[in-house]
Amino acid sequence: MIISIKNWPENERPRERLLQFGASNLSDAELIAIFLRSGSQQHSAVELARILIQHFGQLMTLLDAPYEDFKKFHGIGPTKYAQIMAVKELGKRYISEHLKQEKLELSNSTLLLDYLKFELLGETHETFAVLCLDANLRKLHFKKLFFGSLNSCEISINTLLRYCIIEQATFIVIAHNHPLGLPIPSTADIALTEKIQQACQLVDIELIDHCIITSEGCLSFAEQSLLKNNL
Repeated sequence: MIISIKNWPENERPRERLLQFGASNLSDAELIAIFLRSGSQQHSAVELARILIQHFGQLMTLLDAPYEDFKKFHGIGPTKYAQIMAVKELGKRYISEHLKQEKLELSNSTLLLDYLKFELLGETHETFAVLCLDANLRKLHFKKLFFGSLNSCEISINTLLRYCIIEQATFIVIAHNHPLGLPIPSTADIALTEKIQQACQLVDIELIDHCIITSEGCLSFAEQSLLKNNL
C-alpha cells in the first residue's frame, strides 16, 4: 500500500521541509516531487522522482530527456512532463536575466557556463553559438548560429560577425558543445578561435571567451589562458 505524502509526518514532506529549511536543503528527488505534485498508484511523488533520477543517472540527463522517455513510467503523463520542462525553462531564464542585469565576471565563469549548459547540453549534434555583450559586459542576445554533425560543425566567420554587428555587441563569447566528447579543445578549435579573434579585432569587437560544453564538464578558453589577448 502506497502512503500519500499528505499522510507523511509534516517534517518529512518536501513542501514543508522547503519552507522550513530552504530549497537548498532538499534533495533532487524532493525538489522534483514538489513539481510532480503527485505520484502513481505504485509510488509516492518522492519515490517516483527517485526512480526517474536513478533511471536517467543524473539530473541533467533527466531534464534533457524527451517526452517519449518519460511516458514509459507509470504516473508520468504530459502534465507532469510539462511541469518538469517548465522548471528547466525557468532556471534558464533566471540565469539569462542575471547575465542581462549584472556585469559578467571574467575571473569567474561559473554563471556563464551554467547558462551555456542550459542552452547547449540538450543538443544532440555539435552546435556553435554566440553570446553578445554590451560595453558593460551584460547580455544583449544569445543565438545558436550553426549546426553540424556529432563530431563537427562548419561555421562562417562572416555570418558570425554580421550577427554580432547587428546586435551592436562590444564583447562576445563563443561556445560549442561536444555531444560525445570531453571538454578538450581540438587543434581545429584552437585555430578557429584565433581566426575569429583576429576577425573581431577588425570590426572593433572583442572575443573574451570560447567555452566548450559537454556532459563530462566544461572548459573556458579564458580560464585556461588559451586566448592570446584575453582581458
